[in-house]
Amino acid sequence: MKILAIDIGGSHVKVLLSGEAEYRKADSGPDMTPEKMIEAIRQLTDGWSWDRIAIGFPAVVKQDRIVTDPVNLGPGWVGFDFEAAFGCPVRMMNDAAMQALGSWQGSKMLFLGLGTGLGSAMVADGVVLPMELAHLPYRVRGTYEDYLGERGRDRMGDNKWRKHVWRVVRLFRAALQPDEVVIGGGNARRLTDAPEGVRLGANANAFIGAFRLWESPQSRSKG
Repeated sequence: MKILAIDIGGSHVKVLLSGEAEYRKADSGPDMTPEKMIEAIRQLTDGWSWDRIAIGFPAVVKQDRIVTDPVNLGPGWVGFDFEAAFGCPVRMMNDAAMQALGSWQGSKMLFLGLGTGLGSAMVADGVVLPMELAHLPYRVRGTYEDYLGERGRDRMGDNKWRKHVWRVVRLFRAALQPDEVVIGGGNARRLTDAPEGVRLGANANAFIGAFRLWESPQSRSKG
């Protein structure tokens, strides 16, 4: 069974076919609608064929359907029929949840994805529990995403941004009691001096999560 993994983010959409060594990517951004994404994927996957698709998407996903429009992409995503558009079975989950699934190594794990925004998920016993921590209030003037997302890093600079990252990690560890914390997303590479119990992940883990989504029924999201 050939699986096409699609990782949709606020800056890029990336695709990888099972059995291939290198992923392909295109720009996304605030003008990206589902129709534009389908066309981009058709161009990116020229020469590939597949039987199933797994999609990670930066918004709330329930029962393989998008239920809220994303903050960092264009409109029109809610209820979009990807199976009809691609002509094959499709499984979906939140993009942070998919990277969390690919990062999981057996413990109770909290995943935080630092990219354009802030993604979050828990994985316990192979079951993914999507979370929406990004837009909860943090301090007086903003949300967790306002401080840990890309806009916060641009505003504060790397040093101050890192201090907020580690402060928020301490808060979430105290509240949620994970065995370990994994930090992924494009900005994880900017972090230094990770404390004990915190592991830096890799964006490529999103593709591992996508393949696991089809290979193991236990891995299905509870969101």
